[in-house]
Amino acid sequence: MLELKNVSFTVGGNDGLDIIDDVSLTVNDGEFLVVTGPNGGGKSTLARLIMGIEQPTGGQILLNGQDITGLSVTERANLGVGYAFQQPPRFKGLTVRRLLELAAGSTLPEDECCSYLTNVGLCSKDYLNREIDASLSGGEVKRIEIASLMARELKLAIFDEPEAGIDLWSFAMLVDTFKTLSRRRHDSVIIISHQERIMQLADNIAVIANGKLKNLGPKDEIFPNLMKELSADCGFRGGKA
Repeated sequence: MLELKNVSFTVGGNDGLDIIDDVSLTVNDGEFLVVTGPNGGGKSTLARLIMGIEQPTGGQILLNGQDITGLSVTERANLGVGYAFQQPPRFKGLTVRRLLELAAGSTLPEDECCSYLTNVGLCSKDYLNREIDASLSGGEVKRIEIASLMARELKLAIFDEPEAGIDLWSFAMLVDTFKTLSRRRHDSVIIISHQERIMQLADNIAVIANGKLKNLGPKDEIFPNLMKELSADCGFRGGKA
């Protein structure tokens, strides 16, 4: 279980800008939470705070009752937290197959590696022995990173806009994969997304805008109202970075 207690993140000192402002929420074991809201509203910053990429300036973050607020990215990863970036890093000299094996923590048979790649819309035989370098497009690297998280057994998996850079055909395959992801591999899943099809998969939806938690609740309650607001406003209105 993940707990955020009055988490804040301010840049620029005491008179600075509140990027995340007093956010509290709980993600239970087995829960599929989608975090949505306007561009620049603080969604990705919140994800980075959970992973430890940024450190909060206030509040606490707990994982299964343990205070992880001050822990590093590596320490959180060792506790079973995984993160897929909007713009994943590249690793010259590291093959796709080796990355999947490092993620899994063991040697993987070829058919299992192929299965992870197929689930993200890649023709596995064409990619297993390729290096994760500049020869791959941004969308290809993104899909490979998502596959690497699928190869891990995590307590919490965080996906930051997994649809970014993904073609429509591959996105349809990702949606099918996310339908069973939390129940098959990970205890809990958080996805940052604007996509209606991903929001419809959620158990709960959290709306972050202007750094604040504007709404949180079951998908069946939040999603219809969210669609009405989007229709009325022709999309979310902006906020902080």
